Amino acid sequence: MSQTHFGFETVDETEKARRVRGVFDSVASKYDVMNDLMSGGLHRLWKRYTVMVANLKEGQRVLDIAGGTGDLALAFAREVGKTGQVVHTDINQAMLRVGRDRLLDAGVVLPTVVCDAEKLPFPDGHFDLVSVAFGLRNMTHKDIALAEMRRVLKPGGRLLVLEFSKVAPPLERAYDWYSFKVLPLLGKFVAGDADSYRYLAESIRMHPGQEELKALMHKAGFGHVDFHNLTGGVVALHVGIKT
Repeated sequence: MSQTHFGFETVDETEKARRVRGVFDSVASKYDVMNDLMSGGLHRLWKRYTVMVANLKEGQRVLDIAGGTGDLALAFAREVGKTGQVVHTDINQAMLRVGRDRLLDAGVVLPTVVCDAEKLPFPDGHFDLVSVAFGLRNMTHKDIALAEMRRVLKPGGRLLVLEFSKVAPPLERAYDWYSFKVLPLLGKFVAGDADSYRYLAESIRMHPGQEELKALMHKAGFGHVDFHNLTGGVVALHVGIKT
């Protein structure tokens, strides 16, 4: 049986999906509060920048993968209007349930689908934009997931990957201290779960850096790929175009 990483731990591929699901089952109810605390609210600016780069038009179709609590899905829905469509998806039912409820509270009803990014249940060439925010690093076969995202895009369509990345060297020591000392404590006292936030820090270190992810997207068939470093590389937004 093939093996992969769950944070710093080596596990069977089938085991990773189950354990990632357990992490998000545990943190779903406190996910948004923890995002604000962990990033000092910066995650809202990163997502706002992503929406700006998306530059959506009225009537376009968007697939939001690992859409979780629905921040981006809601913003995209406002951009594409009533004639457009945003499909809000996640592999984790607990996260998707929280997101669906938030969208309904905002008066927005979107198609909400539990699905695996490695086996997207959508036809070829269907979407103008696919987005995945803070979800790619949790996927077992990133190459397969990226190829699936390309498959469901129209020619000329774009993939936006917003993800934690490799920080600039002057920030590394402080970032490591914050990640491995502060985040688990926040997780323990706010979400009642230190282990899930320790996994978060580890999964970021195991995720491909900016250039590596760019190469992976090229290999998946995207003709043009670029990335934008945000907050000193704490996060990067990768943009791939299906040619």
